[in-house]
Amino acid sequence: MVNVGIMSFAHMHAHSYAACLKQLPGVKLGAIWDDSAKRGADMSQTFHTPFIPKLDDFLATDIDAVIICSENIKHRAMVEAAAKAGKWILCEKPLATTVKDATAMVQACDKAGVGLGTAFPCRFVTPLMEVKRRLDAGEIGELYMANCTNNGSFPGGWFAKDELAGGGATMDHTVHVADVLRWITGREFTKVYCEKGAFIRRNLKTDDCGALHLEMEGGIKVAHVASWNRAASFPTWGDVTLELIGEKGVINCNAFGQKLDVYSDKHGKGEWAHWGDNADLALVQDFVQAVAQKRPMASTGLDGLRAVEVTVAAYKSAKAGKAVAV
Repeated sequence: MVNVGIMSFAHMHAHSYAACLKQLPGVKLGAIWDDSAKRGADMSQTFHTPFIPKLDDFLATDIDAVIICSENIKHRAMVEAAAKAGKWILCEKPLATTVKDATAMVQACDKAGVGLGTAFPCRFVTPLMEVKRRLDAGEIGELYMANCTNNGSFPGGWFAKDELAGGGATMDHTVHVADVLRWITGREFTKVYCEKGAFIRRNLKTDDCGALHLEMEGGIKVAHVASWNRAASFPTWGDVTLELIGEKGVINCNAFGQKLDVYSDKHGKGEWAHWGDNADLALVQDFVQAVAQKRPMASTGLDGLRAVEVTVAAYKSAKAGKAVAV
């Protein structure tokens, strides 16, 4: 039995991860801790799991591992505390808001001898896995260019506060695509140019859209849009799309295209009925298996650090008005 606790429900993904833990055989959602006592107590009722108000008491329980879903700026302190207590860790993305913090988190887990994973569920989406297979097989030859998007609905709350999130849509949505491209190509990013701003919600105090031009090892050119441009009524939170242009052909991929369009007067708007992957479930399953087998997770803390390096460089570029090295 793998006993897992959740640290903070500040991020909405925590609800999905908790539900996934409840579904998996041989896995127990053993405890909840949250720096918001009301939120923690509410989630305790929702998931029928003990809420432990004091962090030290929570980490002193017999849980084997934790999933951290706090505000981005709090990730480092929580990871370091959990690592010191000997718990394996899955941390929500972005791993941190600075390269310094992300590096310290990786080092703390290495020193404590515990695993650190970054929550990149896109690695478990069948269309993206197929893209990687085709690239590895050389079906489009040398990769020249990639055109990517990660657009979503505006999450509101702390996501729009730089002092808690570290940035806006560029921070929130660049890391997914950066990780996917590193994973499917096996190459690192070398430079980035970014323009960002509150283009959709003019009174927003952070960026709701970022337009990035990046380069990877081997000269691969990448264009990426990260935004909160989807309407609140959009059927799902957003998208991840790729167009890969290679020597022998082109691959187009809609990562979340495994759905049916449903039009029903019952709900008064169009909806998507998903029939495909539950990427969160696969992510959590990989995590608990890694804990049980004491092996690295599919997306490690180092992968999280590399994605943070890209995002931080994007913000530096936007401020400097020129391309910067990653």
